[in-house]
Amino acid sequence: MTGAVVVTGASTGIGRATALRLANGGMRVFAGVRKQPDADELRKDSPNITPLLLDVTDSEHLTAAVEEVQRQLGDNGGLQGLVNNAGISGGAPTEFLPLDDLRGMLEVNVIGMVATTQAFLPLVRRGQGRIVCIGSIGGRLAVPYLAAYSMSKAAVSAFCDSLRGELRPWGIQVALVEPGAISTPIWDKGLRDVDGAQESWPEQALELYGEAIPMMRKVTERTASHAIPADNVAKVVEHALTAARPRTRYLVGTDARVQAMVRRVPDRARDAMIARMIGTPKKA
Repeated sequence: MTGAVVVTGASTGIGRATALRLANGGMRVFAGVRKQPDADELRKDSPNITPLLLDVTDSEHLTAAVEEVQRQLGDNGGLQGLVNNAGISGGAPTEFLPLDDLRGMLEVNVIGMVATTQAFLPLVRRGQGRIVCIGSIGGRLAVPYLAAYSMSKAAVSAFCDSLRGELRPWGIQVALVEPGAISTPIWDKGLRDVDGAQESWPEQALELYGEAIPMMRKVTERTASHAIPADNVAKVVEHALTAARPRTRYLVGTDARVQAMVRRVPDRARDAMIARMIGTPKKA
């Protein structure tokens, strides 16, 4: 397997696992990271990895990254793939969700993905490459307290559907990867966020939703305990980039497949199922 690929959000988790798997398979990987220590670690892990200091929400970073990739590939060089992985998570009752937090999540998970695709698409077209976007099963099955995250991942799904049709004339494949629970540092952050919720929520939010805090922690712990390795997603990304007939959508993990089936249950029945599953308290 040869060729060059850009992977965003490669500091940890799915992005790092993907960068390493593709590099170990012989691809030249340009790995986007936000901090120099992460770049140094990746550089030590494989001679096929070239770190890029890249914040997908920063237009100057994107311009510089494209210029660096073009410089290293040469004037006629192109990309075999772009893996849009950079993203963040978080949760809160929608009634008290800070709008700046919502804007920040959409900026990274959606606008950043679109901006990155716009920036690197000429190189993907030149290399007759492919685009893989990391979404989430949360983009199909939205649950209480994760509205912002699910909104962003649903937008990623819509983005892939539209982009796939737009790029069809050039034969550029676009694939959406929808993982379930994956073993990454995001779970530790999620638990810290839940633990700090009582300090960050306003008094009225605690009065109305305070019972949800231990419930959210329990669900987060339970989900994290069944998380699968990030390399499972990396294998799927590799297939999407190299298979003769890649799929347009990939579900990763048993829990993702189960949730996809739950999504087909009628709305009110599904709402009741989710409420029982997470222990939503009754207020009336």
